Amino acid sequence: MATVTLRGNPIKLEGNLPEVGAQAPDFKVVRDDMSEASLKDFSGKVKVLVAVPSLDTPVCATETKKFNEKLSGQSDVATVIVSGDLPFAMKRFCISENVDGVVVGSQYRDMSFSRAYGTHIAEGGLQGLSARAVFVVDKNDKVVYTELVPEIGQEPDYDKALDAVNKARS
Repeated sequence: MATVTLRGNPIKLEGNLPEVGAQAPDFKVVRDDMSEASLKDFSGKVKVLVAVPSLDTPVCATETKKFNEKLSGQSDVATVIVSGDLPFAMKRFCISENVDGVVVGSQYRDMSFSRAYGTHIAEGGLQGLSARAVFVVDKNDKVVYTELVPEIGQEPDYDKALDAVNKARS
């Protein structure tokens, strides 16, 4: 069981992060149009799976906008932002922030993503949400990169994630 911190205070997570080289676990999320999506819906593409607690926080908002900016328009890459927000709130965020190059997926019905990817917060005020993490999955659904951000209030290493995306694309 991994731990992260929030403002320096340790928080336990449920599950285990998938290892590089492992088959990516399947999951279910609810899109902003209320339809469900799973790993197979992005078959044949490189997947950037971005776990965030809530788009209603400044770091999550910044991270989502940066991944949208850096990966938008790449037809062979699917960027999926997974949070505990309701689909309506995620849609409103995307419209107000001009974020149109990512798929937003809510865990409000099913926590299979955060549990399968080892980011499910098991205790404290954020219990039930996801810790901040980035996973890059290749076209064959193999995990090629993982980053569990050690402090929830920090942004991920965009350069390393984007490098993994570029390697997976070739």
